Amino acid sequence: MDSAVSARAAESIELAALLHRCGQSDQKAFAELYDRTSARVFGLVLRVLHDPGYAEETTQEVYLQLWRTAASFDPAKGSAVTWLMTLAHRRAVDRVRAEQAHTQREVAYGIRVLGNEFDEVTEEVERRLEQQAVLEGLTGLTETQREAISLAYYGGRTYAEVANYLGVGLPTVKSRIRDGLTRLKKSLGVT
Repeated sequence: MDSAVSARAAESIELAALLHRCGQSDQKAFAELYDRTSARVFGLVLRVLHDPGYAEETTQEVYLQLWRTAASFDPAKGSAVTWLMTLAHRRAVDRVRAEQAHTQREVAYGIRVLGNEFDEVTEEVERRLEQQAVLEGLTGLTETQREAISLAYYGGRTYAEVANYLGVGLPTVKSRIRDGLTRLKKSLGVT
């Protein structure tokens, strides 16, 4: 047990020295530090990200950050491994958050852009189908019913204006339109 503790303490001292040398732009120290710690860093990052490709990229980012910030390592605040694993964990969590934010933006964009286009297309198709069904339904009406409905609904005239235009009484126009709409509803299957 004491040998394991002393081995860990010796490793901590060695890694702190390597970090100090990395802070002075020592490439050999960086290579040795990488060789001794990259498996642990990769393992931690992989546990957070669950994707080997992202874990590899993120591990590279951790070591790039280490190279740039090694001079800021303070052994009085903690061990080199703790400092390095903290960098790795933070970088992995940042990657998870970035991916989640990206996914949310993509979904929101898809809903906003593609959803609207889909809705517009669907609405246009439905409108045309309804229009076609109404036109077909109008052919099943009598000529007088079709004429009264067309003047009122497509011509934008009031019932009184339709009656005046056709030269018939208002009650007659109302009956033609009412009876025509009843037949039209039946032909469209509207209850």
